[in-house]
Amino acid sequence: MLAINSNHNKLIATQGEKPVRNIVIAVIVAFLCACTIEQEMTAPEVRFMPGTTVDFTFDSNGLILSGIFDTPSKKESEALIIFVHGYGGSDIRGRNSYADLRQRFNAIGIATAVWDKPGQGRSEGAFDINQSVVSSAEEVLDAVRYLRQINAPGSDRIGIWGISRAGWIAPIALSKDSNINFWISVGGTTAEDNFSYLLLSNLPYEGGTVKQAKKLAEEWRAGCSIFRTGGSYDLYQSATQQLRANEYIKKMRGEWQSQAQYETQQLGCHTGNCANIDDDMCSHVFIKNFEAMLSSLEVDTLAIFGERDLNIDWRKTSKLYKNTIGLNSKASLVVASFKDADHNLHVSETGSIREMQNMNSPMKSDGYYDVQLKWLLDTVLENRSSK
Repeated sequence: MLAINSNHNKLIATQGEKPVRNIVIAVIVAFLCACTIEQEMTAPEVRFMPGTTVDFTFDSNGLILSGIFDTPSKKESEALIIFVHGYGGSDIRGRNSYADLRQRFNAIGIATAVWDKPGQGRSEGAFDINQSVVSSAEEVLDAVRYLRQINAPGSDRIGIWGISRAGWIAPIALSKDSNINFWISVGGTTAEDNFSYLLLSNLPYEGGTVKQAKKLAEEWRAGCSIFRTGGSYDLYQSATQQLRANEYIKKMRGEWQSQAQYETQQLGCHTGNCANIDDDMCSHVFIKNFEAMLSSLEVDTLAIFGERDLNIDWRKTSKLYKNTIGLNSKASLVVASFKDADHNLHVSETGSIREMQNMNSPMKSDGYYDVQLKWLLDTVLENRSSK
């Protein structure tokens, strides 16, 4: 639009018309340009009323993403929690996502916001199940920036609630915006991909045994060591025979690399790309220097885990948080774990993916809601009232 208007100005300057006509046309063009700019810069107005859920949209990575915002009904919003999804698709309106938490947070005076991923719900774009965590973190930062800009209820004290994959997304956003004040991490992650842990921990519930899973884990580690230290493809094959032959692993993981792929990846490792995989199981590292990033966060953090979580190694993540955020004198860390809970904090007998998928009426572990509300009241809202 602006390019067309500049061309109009060029025509006016070269046509040799009467000065008066030139002035009139120039004024009209300038007026149209001003209107266009104003329309492009003005976002749709969002009216926040107590006790209501309203739609909002914001621009991120060139896409218009669509979300919903809940405003508390009984008291003024003292904070705002934005929800960050885990892995997979989203449908916040169809599923009424996080309704259980949104209602409880609203009841203590905290507003909430959540939006659909690109290509999901009413959000623009094409859905990419492998969207980078950096891109997802940019969405968080863009949403926070927009909600502050329109002075959304509670936006002067914003926190993040995130599950699973959000364990990578939230720290990136927190490290880039020091004014995001608190973080609730549910089923959080270490720096590396959890895929090998997920496969091996679920094997006993997919026709295998605990003993077999331990044996395959030994082979996985041996193969990783051979790969990283320049061992041959034949040596790698010999060390991982049972692992590569297991039907469940093969079904979930896909075909193992060919000799050409192995040697190409190994060559890349020698040229410095080995930093992208961890030393233990050769899992992909999502965030370099993750420990340093977590150590630098000056935020109040509540970390929640299910002790029957077979998706992520919750003990490893808990230890990571304690050795980073927990040692920062300018941060605070509370860790809560539930003995009967799976990755989604649902009561579970095994915590296996198969059981999670077959749940008809999932129920949160007893105390799951209470620990969050108490922490918010004691740490987030109490700190606010004392300032």
